Amino acid sequence: MDVAGLVEMLVKSIVNNPDMVSVKMFDNDENIMVEVIVDATDMSNIIGKGGSVISAINTVVQAATYINGMKKVHINIDSL
Repeated sequence: MDVAGLVEMLVKSIVNNPDMVSVKMFDNDENIMVEVIVDATDMSNIIGKGGSVISAINTVVQAATYINGMKKVHINIDSL
């Protein structure tokens, strides 16, 4: 399963500037770290009211990795 591809697809479907989205995945012994870079104007779209959108993205990704027997995933969002 491509965790970075799943996160990228979810994020690009939400933001106004999908061409500005960059997703990198780092795998270590304990977990998988996914770093997402978006345009500064899209941060509010990704975070959502009270963090609801990023929480939903995290839930979907965690469920997908759990079903596939993968490590826990941490998603880090940042802007340009």
